Amino acid sequence: MLGKKKESYPCPEADGSSPQVRHFDASPSYCLEDNATYEAIMETNHGTMRFELFPERAPITVNSFVFLARYHYFDGINFHRIIPGFVVQGGDPTGSGAGGPGYKFRDELPNAGEYQRGSLAMANAGPNTNGSQFFIISGPSGVSLPPLYSLFGQLKDGDDVITSLDSEGTPGGNPKQACTITSVVVIQESRK
Repeated sequence: MLGKKKESYPCPEADGSSPQVRHFDASPSYCLEDNATYEAIMETNHGTMRFELFPERAPITVNSFVFLARYHYFDGINFHRIIPGFVVQGGDPTGSGAGGPGYKFRDELPNAGEYQRGSLAMANAGPNTNGSQFFIISGPSGVSLPPLYSLFGQLKDGDDVITSLDSEGTPGGNPKQACTITSVVVIQESRK
């Protein structure tokens, strides 16, 4: 006997007033608006980074990231994996590298050669296993990654923060000290 299909989890309030949720028993509803631009302001204990998000190129990925950010999912989570010159990775509330939001979604892959320093992309455990873990490319080793990770944003401001976070990394990926995401706030503006 087949189980009933789960409904989509409702969209959070765009003004950030929704309570923090760290586990979802269904995939997110589609919450992005047409003809809107999205930016993410990521506050960390090393400073503030501002990212332009790419809803036209990666609508499912951006929708999930915005959904999680507006439910304050990322607030207080550490970057659990930092490899100098490669990536700064976070989005796992367990800090183990195996945690996620309770749902997975399909890849929206870039073309080869599109990653650059400051690119925001999804970490995964293989094809179509995206959840909440993301990484920021911090150097040449990350730029040269094959196009197997959904690219959904690019740093606009805060390159010094990437440098600072990158300096806390180790070859094995375990940060030298806690590098924490204080909050992620999404700014949405209508296109004129």
